[in-house]
Amino acid sequence: MTRKTMTLNVGPQHPATHGVLRVEVELDGETILNAKPIVGYLHSGIEKNMEAKTYTQAITMTDRMDYLAPMSNNLVYVMAIEKLMGVEVPLRAQYIRVIMTELTRLNSHLVWLGTHATDIGAMTMLLYTFREREKILQMYEFVSGVRMMSTYFRIGGLAKDVPEGFDTRVIDILDTFPSKIDEYEGLLTENKIWKNRTIGVGKISAEDAIKAGLSGPMLRASGINWDIRKANPYCSYDKFDFEVPLGKNGDTYDRYKCRVAEMRQSLRIIRQALEGLPHGNYIAKDYKVAPPPKVEMLKKMEQLIHHFKFWSEGFSPPEGDVYHSIESPKGEIGCYIVSDGSNKPYRVHFRPPSFINISALNKLVKGHLISDLIAIIGTTDIVLGEVDR
Repeated sequence: MTRKTMTLNVGPQHPATHGVLRVEVELDGETILNAKPIVGYLHSGIEKNMEAKTYTQAITMTDRMDYLAPMSNNLVYVMAIEKLMGVEVPLRAQYIRVIMTELTRLNSHLVWLGTHATDIGAMTMLLYTFREREKILQMYEFVSGVRMMSTYFRIGGLAKDVPEGFDTRVIDILDTFPSKIDEYEGLLTENKIWKNRTIGVGKISAEDAIKAGLSGPMLRASGINWDIRKANPYCSYDKFDFEVPLGKNGDTYDRYKCRVAEMRQSLRIIRQALEGLPHGNYIAKDYKVAPPPKVEMLKKMEQLIHHFKFWSEGFSPPEGDVYHSIESPKGEIGCYIVSDGSNKPYRVHFRPPSFINISALNKLVKGHLISDLIAIIGTTDIVLGEVDR
């Protein structure tokens, strides 16, 4: 007897797909036989648009990919160009980059936790996590003038030094957040409903996670100790003492625990970076990649001319290509750039963790009930702006 199956479309206008994602699900009753994620509904052409801009102008495009982790996107792009041109970034700028990207990790994980819990039914979590996220957005605005699309990092360093009072605001976050994370765990970690909806759901083995190209919490929840901050340190991460949280079962519950533990480790890194924050320049004194200081520009004609040419024409790296990757909140984000020697990149391509994570959806959901699909989509922690570049 031939078994009859039903094909169901989840999305692209479904709130729990976290964007315009369509999943074509084949069902036998309520059991998922196959799930095919279909992307492209949000295609923005970000990579191609970056190729029409100077290297500095293109930084603004990176904010729009994973809009919950704008500074991580800034960082991987500018560091790729710095590697291509051999630019040495001042230590102060490196430490500030660490502080801001770890705040970005907190920002991303807070939104993930609030939306993921809401999808499963714990609606209060969204209110709690957005309460803490507001402090991080205020910090973005404090240092860059913008709450979300900050474009704060520049090739060679930062757009400007941190304002007076920066350390006080960071200390406030460091003092406030630990008790709030305790509150999240008090609501969820031993909650019977939460455990029933997440333990054993969306399980993937270490071997399959590696084969799928997963990274970040999606990989570490399966017990694989891989974190680019440790494996290939950048921005002086080798100077900071922190742990890499790991899971054992590779299920939705372990991924939850890994991300919550990462929030605590981010606070630990931020405290060390703030306490050891060195004095000095906030941007490289390499006028090929950075404009002259405003004080000099207002006094010297040569610097005024250079300022004008820098912002109107940009700079031209040598011919060649480069790849650089960092540990974003969602996993490994990499940036590949090809230079043809002109003032605009010939090719820009990103390795987006959201795209890789969602590509493993079929492996994660097979054999589960349709009611588990939403929890599994949530555990992949995707942003469709990063998927559909």
